[in-house]
Amino acid sequence: MLLLALAAIVGTVPAAAQTDGEPETEVPDADANADADESTDPGFVTVIEVNGLIDDILVDFIVTSIDEAEESGARYLVIHLDSPGAVVSDDDLVELARRMQDAEVPIATWIGPSGARALGGAAQLVALTDPVGVSIGARIGRTGESILPQDEFGPLFGDAGRFLVDDTVGHERVLELGIAPEEALTLGLFALSLPGFESTEVVQDGEPSREPLTVVRFSQLDLPSEIFHTVASPEVTYLLLVIGLSLLIFELYTAGVGIAGMVGAASVVLSSYGLWVLPVQPFALVLIFVAFFGFTVDVQTGVPRVWSAIGGVCFVAASLLFFDGLSISWITLAISFVGVALTFIAGMPAMVRTRFSTPTIGREWMIGESGVARGEVSPDGIVFVRDAPWRARTNRATPIADGESIRVVDIEGLVLEVEPVDGAARDYRDREH
Repeated sequence: MLLLALAAIVGTVPAAAQTDGEPETEVPDADANADADESTDPGFVTVIEVNGLIDDILVDFIVTSIDEAEESGARYLVIHLDSPGAVVSDDDLVELARRMQDAEVPIATWIGPSGARALGGAAQLVALTDPVGVSIGARIGRTGESILPQDEFGPLFGDAGRFLVDDTVGHERVLELGIAPEEALTLGLFALSLPGFESTEVVQDGEPSREPLTVVRFSQLDLPSEIFHTVASPEVTYLLLVIGLSLLIFELYTAGVGIAGMVGAASVVLSSYGLWVLPVQPFALVLIFVAFFGFTVDVQTGVPRVWSAIGGVCFVAASLLFFDGLSISWITLAISFVGVALTFIAGMPAMVRTRFSTPTIGREWMIGESGVARGEVSPDGIVFVRDAPWRARTNRATPIADGESIRVVDIEGLVLEVEPVDGAARDYRDREH
């Protein structure tokens, strides 16, 4: 009975008494720990690179990036911007602006590095983001008349917007106008200044600095999209068209279909995408084709003549006026002018003669020309006419010796019919039939 009574007493003693006075250890609450971890999570910021003219590819990229940033819980979406404007329709630009304005994730813009710009429609989109950072040497402005409805988006950049309509401003003026809250010399410093971006103070080489805790994730276009976006830039589209047409003309004067023809065709096909996306002047495109037609005519005759001059004038005029509202750099224009001149005035005629050309019309000027035999022509051989080699056949039974002067009397396909200048049976100019 005594043992039973002791057992009953022990059974009613609190748990703390059973551990010799030590306090009871509480079991952790899993939900509470999850909330604590979430509150201390530094999170991440997504940075997307937007370079070049804002076309349909970049519009889709920005919209997709906003969707992904919202779904993944990013603290900020930062647009790393360097754009001379937009080539999408006004309606598409307004739809993109609405998506940016309604985004659940905050959107910021950093314009950099030095030499970067945000102009036209790109600058108007910057007005919808906050904060804005501008690097040293970068500029923003030339917004033009607002494409975005003012009753929906308000005045662009507030009172400072009037300074950006026709002009651009740099990082110092941006700070004065209140467009940017503070200096953002680099993308890293700009990210550290974002609200909610966590960092810690560290000492490096005796100097205090800040080390980020919030992770920065970078995103850019995939390879196929990057290729088409690059093709749709003014300089690349123009050069692809010029190079493609030049190579196709070169292929016309060679036997068969070779690498030059395939590369030329691919270049023209790629340029057609840029011609569809960019604002090309129709009359300039016509002038380009007229120019290359003129070059082809004189390449066929073997010497630069009137058509080369006509082609040169058309080519220069078309190049200078090729795009509506967009310009081609002078470096690109200089390269194209020099390249086309060397190709069609010097290179192609010599190449055609060297490769014996193709049987085409317009070589009557060669009849009566004098030349020199290179090797014996008996009855076939090689002669040089105007320092170019040609296959030749003597129209007499007597062979023509190496180094002997010859005269062209006829042309049959690729072969010149020749006779010796001295001792010829008769002069070609005396023939009436």
